[in-house]
Amino acid sequence: MSDPYETTEHHLDRLLRRALNSFDLPDSTVDRLGTALAHSSSLHSSHHSSVLHRETYRHTYLLADGSALTLWELVHSGGRDVRAPRRHELYDEEGDARIAASRLAGSLCDSPAFGDGMQETQGELEMLTVLMSAPPAPLPRTYAPDNSADHARRVLRRAENADRPGERKSRLLRSAFAHHITQIFGRQCRVDGRPAGFTLYEHAFLLLDGSETSLWEVEHTATPDGRHMCEVYEDEHTARAAMESRTRIC
Repeated sequence: MSDPYETTEHHLDRLLRRALNSFDLPDSTVDRLGTALAHSSSLHSSHHSSVLHRETYRHTYLLADGSALTLWELVHSGGRDVRAPRRHELYDEEGDARIAASRLAGSLCDSPAFGDGMQETQGELEMLTVLMSAPPAPLPRTYAPDNSADHARRVLRRAENADRPGERKSRLLRSAFAHHITQIFGRQCRVDGRPAGFTLYEHAFLLLDGSETSLWEVEHTATPDGRHMCEVYEDEHTARAAMESRTRIC
């Protein structure tokens, strides 16, 4: 993964060029990386199965001001087809990289698919029941002050649903100074005869006035072509209702 003779400038340029989502990195992060003097890369985690090959790499850069900056690179491809291209994604927060990695595992269905007929219908009905069930009692939150307003901006920017939170919510989240991410729900099922994965996250934010607010993010692959889709809602009830409608159960 790392060439000991590669300069830091060339290494960083190669990393940014191959990442599918490099445009999503904050401008402030890219500007700081422009002063990188040295770098170190290491394998952070990996997962290999018949349907998914995934590795997460940690790239740490020493900057001119003496500080360090870390990028998290997610590399993945389908396991069955050895000719499948390897896809690269970059994140400046470990939490975002973990979410992206869990989204891959949930959508590609490492576990056996449900059977046909009655067994498939039963699995879908069970899915619907869990979607609408009362959530477990939440654990105490530990907020982390980590560029939270920019994190909120990126969550809203990747939302594809037309009824995503609007400008009022965006203005409110500009005062966020700490946040906490919780995976509320994760499940695999079959939708219209195809495997699909659903994951629900709560992004909770602590605002400067001491109040709290949340964004509810639904990651799923219940799309016509099986691609990943992100939807964001203002409350949990609306997010769960959206997941229910995606199952297409009459």
